[in-house]
Amino acid sequence: MRKAALCVLILVFAVSAALAEKSQHAADILKTAQSKAADQKKSVFLVFGASWCEACHQLDTFLALSDVAPIIDKYFVVAHLTFGERAAGHPDWDTPGSDLLIAKYGGISPTGMVGLPFIAIVDAKAKLLANSAATTKSKSGSNDAGFPTDPEEIRSFLSMIQKGASTITTDELRKLEDGLHQAAAD
Repeated sequence: MRKAALCVLILVFAVSAALAEKSQHAADILKTAQSKAADQKKSVFLVFGASWCEACHQLDTFLALSDVAPIIDKYFVVAHLTFGERAAGHPDWDTPGSDLLIAKYGGISPTGMVGLPFIAIVDAKAKLLANSAATTKSKSGSNDAGFPTDPEEIRSFLSMIQKGASTITTDELRKLEDGLHQAAAD
């Protein structure tokens, strides 16, 4: 029951945030995140996701965990863009311009497939440091692992985090890994 209530709360928050940001262009959302990142000497953790995407909700759960949120906040400014709502019949829910940014940061495979959530780690000047594009194709043919659950995906995710947070500690990485396992189990 508690798990279901948390999922509903996260879904309501994600849809509300997406609708609130709908009028903002993706480039403006990124610029705001870049400005905060520059001021705070952080990287930007840019998340592309959709309301129907279960793995996107797992990522949101992970980012909100009490052991994870302070670590992510220490190194990153998190920005969410809605992308892929066309698959659910709601293309107007996408953040305007999100298609251009997901393409720019490598989230669309050569065959046109997209795996969500897609994460791009960028510096304060919007230069790509790392992304969640998998080196091997997923079962869907997309080039993204989505929410990391298997050991190889988790290693790749933690490596991506390290590229955006060069001073992250081994203990912090272990807490992130533990959080990934916890969010996958919820």
